[in-house]
Amino acid sequence: MKRQEKADKIGKMLDRLYPETPVPLDHSDPYTLLVAVMLSAQTTDKKVNEVTPALFSLASSPHEMALLEVETIQSCIKQVGLAPTKSRNLRKMAEIIVERGGDIRPDWDYLESLPGVGHKTASVVMAQAFGIPAFPVDTHIHRLASRWGLSNGKSVSKTEADLKTLFEKSTWNKRHLQIIFFGREYCPALRHDLSLCPICSWTATKKRIREEARKAGPRI
Repeated sequence: MKRQEKADKIGKMLDRLYPETPVPLDHSDPYTLLVAVMLSAQTTDKKVNEVTPALFSLASSPHEMALLEVETIQSCIKQVGLAPTKSRNLRKMAEIIVERGGDIRPDWDYLESLPGVGHKTASVVMAQAFGIPAFPVDTHIHRLASRWGLSNGKSVSKTEADLKTLFEKSTWNKRHLQIIFFGREYCPALRHDLSLCPICSWTATKKRIREEARKAGPRI
């Protein structure tokens, strides 16, 4: 089966499974979404949603965040990975946003110039806060695209380019969330039997299925 045929069939399956695609990170506006996405690096969305209420109760805007001490920010987010670095980035980012007028703008260069904001984070904000077509690719989407034979998996940027080619632009903003939802429910990173997966079972190569079966070890 060709890549495009796989993508078309996968898209139909994902639409049936996940007709609604709510953003899994709790937020109230583009700025709080940006903060939540930054915090989600090497941390589960569930954990981020547990720590952000305390943080946002103190500072839900760049102006308020810029007034906090880094130590105060860190005390609110200490349960997330890389908390010291993220705390410094959040404070510096808030200061820069305030200097630039205080608003989050739907501008790639603007977002990616902020401390701690990479292309993936900017893509989430552009897609989910502003509705601008983007295809954020994290390590989970990168892994699934490789398993499904939609990309060679050599780099996140290459995977993003491949997925943008395979899926209609109008579906990008929901498709990346659907893939994340599917991964959590059916296609985990570890101890996953690809032969039993609703998508891997017919998209993955026999070689890939054998390789992951060896990594997973004997079934009990």
